[in-house]
Amino acid sequence: MKAQELREKFLEFFKEKGHAVLPSASLIPENDPTVLFTTAGMHPLVPFLLGEKHPAGKRLTSVQKCIRTGDIDEVGDNWHNTFFEMLGNWSLGDYFKEEAIKMSWEFLTDKKWLGIAPKNLAVTVFAGDEDAPFDKESYDIWVSLGVAPERIAKLPKKDNWWGPAGTTGPCGPDTEMFFWKGGGEPPKKFDPEDSTKSSTEKWVEIWNDVFMQYNKTAEGKFESLAQKNIDTGMGLERTIGVLNGCKSAYETEIFAPLVAEIKKMAGADPDEKSVRIIADHIRAATFILGDPVDVVPSNVGQGYILRRLIRRAIRHAKKIGINVSETFTATLAEIVINTYGEQYPELLKQKDKIITELKKEGEKFAKTLEKGLKEFEKLEKITGKDAFNLFTTYGFPLELTMELAKDKGTQVDVKEFEEEFKKHQELSRTASAGQFKGGLADAGAETTKLHTAAHLMLAALRKVLGDHVQQKGSNITAERLRFDFSHPQKVTPEEIKKVEEIVNEQIVKKTPVQMEEMTVDEAKAAGATGVFEHKYGDKVKVYTIGDFSKEICGGPHVDNIGELGHFKIIKEEASSAGIRRIKAVLEH
Repeated sequence: MKAQELREKFLEFFKEKGHAVLPSASLIPENDPTVLFTTAGMHPLVPFLLGEKHPAGKRLTSVQKCIRTGDIDEVGDNWHNTFFEMLGNWSLGDYFKEEAIKMSWEFLTDKKWLGIAPKNLAVTVFAGDEDAPFDKESYDIWVSLGVAPERIAKLPKKDNWWGPAGTTGPCGPDTEMFFWKGGGEPPKKFDPEDSTKSSTEKWVEIWNDVFMQYNKTAEGKFESLAQKNIDTGMGLERTIGVLNGCKSAYETEIFAPLVAEIKKMAGADPDEKSVRIIADHIRAATFILGDPVDVVPSNVGQGYILRRLIRRAIRHAKKIGINVSETFTATLAEIVINTYGEQYPELLKQKDKIITELKKEGEKFAKTLEKGLKEFEKLEKITGKDAFNLFTTYGFPLELTMELAKDKGTQVDVKEFEEEFKKHQELSRTASAGQFKGGLADAGAETTKLHTAAHLMLAALRKVLGDHVQQKGSNITAERLRFDFSHPQKVTPEEIKKVEEIVNEQIVKKTPVQMEEMTVDEAKAAGATGVFEHKYGDKVKVYTIGDFSKEICGGPHVDNIGELGHFKIIKEEASSAGIRRIKAVLEH
């Protein structure tokens, strides 16, 4: 089965079951600042999982672009990838466990769809603990579908529980489906440990149905949710791999041309793990650079992860004898663009930017890599100060120095490195962890107010600075609003004061916030702005604040802007080339 066939079959199946097909959202999450990247299909849907009404209805399905950096060290094994596509379906307070499980089973086993023999499948369910009971309902549904009890494993929270996305919020048990790929007849009894302890990876997880039925409170209690949701995820690369009998994702048609080109460049018998890391990282970097939300290599946030991926790929290329002084990354990016261009036209649209940025970063790193490696070789024990010096002087991300140290049989003093960071304030946060505290994921009153204030601020910025101002990302917690926007130079103190005045003048008017649902074309005709419209599907929500602001948006809003309090900008700074960042608060 080809990747495109699986995408089409999945969406067609759920369309037949009454689900609206959504386009993939951006890799940069708009409504969940607890992470740097969209790590699952549910991230763009956070407000709707929390009760907002989705313009496309209560049943949704999509193929979502995702980036996960948490297990970057696992990349190079058979199945872990930094970038991947997640096939998902959702019920927003509509159907629940029985229909979700039955649909999963039908798609997996029916000959019209994937046609997997039931004997090659096994499942896991939540075993229960002091927070929530054993998921007997799911267990009984699987048995009713003909799954033998010995093929159903009951596992604890660490294996069969999802969420919450932040420290509080929606969460619940899940049920996971496993495919037998160990050759020969699968054993009667399902041992999920086989998927981790065996090098042949006999049982491979291919699908996960999450039952969002609880809300975790700030006190750590698990209360039943008023709106119970379904959130499922099936990894495209892994599913294609196991269905086609591949030993790894890198044998699939998605990766094969990329792997072949890397091996051709490398010459004789290159290290397999390095080949895989280069293929994975260049594919991920191409997608980040090709995203509609503008991200370029930098020392903070998403840009830091992007830089780390490109530089790690270059280091591994050098290791296997590829001439890194040539623009090999651009050649590989073209293969990625050709493989995915039809499915993700933004890659074709952004091709020049992708190639330019990869070349630029490659040239920048190649110049310092040789010098940096020579410097590194002189060091016996790598102190935190040494690691920091390698970062500031030679552009070595901390992770690269840690890897090199590991190869040398030594370790980096990470604590000392972080202390040096704090002193020099080089990074606004440890981007490798990629975590922000709090965020729109909690949909609390303060967060909702700040989200609404962001609309007013954008309209005010456009009035003061000009119509070229576009939103380039936001990060909103209950304490403050952080907002990135396009503008070529520093915003002056006079301009900041003017923006504050305009926003506060509006708040005093106590204008109601009105919402209408319409098509994207109707929204554009009505003069609505919004750079995230590609992700909402055929219908969008347009929020209007008097004659001051009209924006396409999916997040929660207050009913009346009079609730906001006094708006104040506390900081204005550069985010990346041509992008400024404002931090603001609401004072009560």
